Amino acid sequence: MYKKIILLLIFTIFIFCGCSKPQKEPVVNTLDDITKRGEVIIGIKTDTYPFGFKDKNGKYTGYDIDLANMIGQEIFQEKGKVKFVPVTASDRMMKLFSEDVDMIVATMSVTPTRLQIMDFSDPYYIAGQAVLVKKGSKIKGLRDLNGKKAIIVFGTSSESSLRAAVPRVSIIGYKTYNEAVKALKQGKADAIVSDDTILIGLSLKDANLVLLPKRYSREPYAVAFRKGQESEDLVRIVNNVINESVRNGTLQKLQKNYGIKKY
Repeated sequence: MYKKIILLLIFTIFIFCGCSKPQKEPVVNTLDDITKRGEVIIGIKTDTYPFGFKDKNGKYTGYDIDLANMIGQEIFQEKGKVKFVPVTASDRMMKLFSEDVDMIVATMSVTPTRLQIMDFSDPYYIAGQAVLVKKGSKIKGLRDLNGKKAIIVFGTSSESSLRAAVPRVSIIGYKTYNEAVKALKQGKADAIVSDDTILIGLSLKDANLVLLPKRYSREPYAVAFRKGQESEDLVRIVNNVINESVRNGTLQKLQKNYGIKKY
């Protein structure tokens, strides 16, 4: 009798402590959520000509914007189903993790560190780190920045590569490229170090800025997603868009139109 009571108590504790076989949680599927919502929400930059910017009519445009629209059309088989959310280099990952956006198409380089916390599509463009200076500057290359001041934009991959190549450089960070350019022109630093694609756009818009010719790294741009099974179907669709656009020459045509085609 005593043994039966003990066994009954153990069984009761087992049940009420939640020690039974756990039920599997339903897997969240981002693509299903997007389809039910009726639009895909994509984080894009608005200060990185010619990848993401506003035209004279206030419309979002650029290489990344065109790719984002292609992704939306592939998901819904019709145009006009994309909601754009402006992001910066410093807040884009936060907006992805907080689910403000479904994905990021915003000059995001794939790095080993980012691969640990995000999933990425196949690359849709290859950039490289470069140096932007004021016209007439004595800075002719990255190593000339030893003992000087260089500007980076928070949230980019520039800082780690810059510190490795130029140990004695003083680094100043800004949240946006507009702030970075303003600081450079005011003489607060000797150069801006960032992806060549972004710096090309800045130099094209301002004759007082010069992009130095050498490139110091290989930066593959890709679409970023929240990490895990929830993004698998979405990643597959985006990869289909990118790979088909490479095969049929669409991405190459866009690169030529925006002046960023690699030769």
